[in-house]
Amino acid sequence: MEAISIFDIFKIGVGPSSSHTLGPWQAARDFIQHIDASKIDRVRVHLFGSLSKTGRGHATDVAVMLGLEGYDPKTIATDQIDRYLQRIEAEQNLQVKGNTVAFVRSKDIVFEPSTHDLHPNTLIFHAWSQGQLITEITYASVGGGFIERGGEEHTTVAPVRLPHPIQRGQELLAYTDELGVSISDVVHRNELHFRTEAEIQASLDALLDTIIDSVYRGCSTPGVLPGGLNVKRRALSMCHQLTDGADYANRKEWLDVVHNSPKHFKNINQWISCFALAVNEENAALGRIVTSPTNGAAGVIPAVLLYYYFFCDYVGKDAMRQFLFTAGEVGCLFKKGATISAAVGGCQAEIGVSSAMAAAGLTEVLGGSPRQALMAAEIAMEHHLGLTCDPIGGLVQIPCIERNAMGAMKAITAAHLALSNDPEAAIVHLDTVIKTMWDTAQDMNGKYKETSEGGLAFNLPVVLANC
Repeated sequence: MEAISIFDIFKIGVGPSSSHTLGPWQAARDFIQHIDASKIDRVRVHLFGSLSKTGRGHATDVAVMLGLEGYDPKTIATDQIDRYLQRIEAEQNLQVKGNTVAFVRSKDIVFEPSTHDLHPNTLIFHAWSQGQLITEITYASVGGGFIERGGEEHTTVAPVRLPHPIQRGQELLAYTDELGVSISDVVHRNELHFRTEAEIQASLDALLDTIIDSVYRGCSTPGVLPGGLNVKRRALSMCHQLTDGADYANRKEWLDVVHNSPKHFKNINQWISCFALAVNEENAALGRIVTSPTNGAAGVIPAVLLYYYFFCDYVGKDAMRQFLFTAGEVGCLFKKGATISAAVGGCQAEIGVSSAMAAAGLTEVLGGSPRQALMAAEIAMEHHLGLTCDPIGGLVQIPCIERNAMGAMKAITAAHLALSNDPEAAIVHLDTVIKTMWDTAQDMNGKYKETSEGGLAFNLPVVLANC
């Protein structure tokens, strides 16, 4: 049984896409570990399928170059990315493990017109020396920043035996019944077999810090998003309206301002959207966010988490950690039983999964039972089934940014529905909806799977022509 840590579902990284940016970035970093950089003089990368069709809009080429130079998406200075790229362009080389390797972006990143049998998101790295191919490695970016090398799963997960192995929701509930504990408690016990208690707490706190920081930066940054669609950032103006133009000079002051803002329904509703937009505007601008479970859906968890923090009966940071434990495990269930890749399953695999995760996490911290938490996850996904991925221009902007706000609202609604109902009376259960999502993914037309060949991405030229 596959052992997945919640810290594989939640990753600190750089936008705009987990499968098209973070995955190729990690593949490039893995590739340079398998070559002797002192013996090569050129590197070339071939992108196939969805990576080719939407790779420019998703910054796949940028990710590959930064990964080959060894930058870590967790720690790279995001405000220096443009400078790093300008140097590569000007010098027409990469610095690979301290060695200068020829690299011309327009020639050595090849956007192939075909698909690859391995996966819709496939990339192949070649290392050359004096015209001779030395090393070739094929990777699949399978969603959520996970990669597979040559068809073999390749993640950072240690080969561990968990005390409570979980493949399906019913197995998770069996453990909560047997032990008389919450979902987060079961997950915590499993996580102790991946890392120490101190490491778990530090990792959770790093996630929470990054989440709050991404919302704050999104609520503080003006301008137009890169990519050519001229999408104006909205979170800053929404924040100013909601706070009546109150001043804040740092994150702490911003948190205080939001805490003190009016808490009637209209404001709360707008704040939830503001939080989600803020994160995904940062994501679209190559900012640092938390993949949850993907970059394109990174705003749902923060929006729902901050809804709890600001507008519910917040009881302390431990509750936010419990939220992440429960939400993360639901993400693991979807990865094991279906997919978290839009190139495989459409946007139901991203926004739908993130909404289900958030619904479960919120339900637990609001006092719901394990069955109510999984009921909330089921409700949230049930109403995302069939959601297509049709990013205009291959950019994670339209409709992706607003979809995070909608996913957050559905998660909150699902949680409150579950809390007010008896899960024993439910007709549809989480395991059923996960299977249904996978069936739907397999039946979905390929043009709706992150190719920008259908839906809004296809019809936008017609709209523009009629304006």
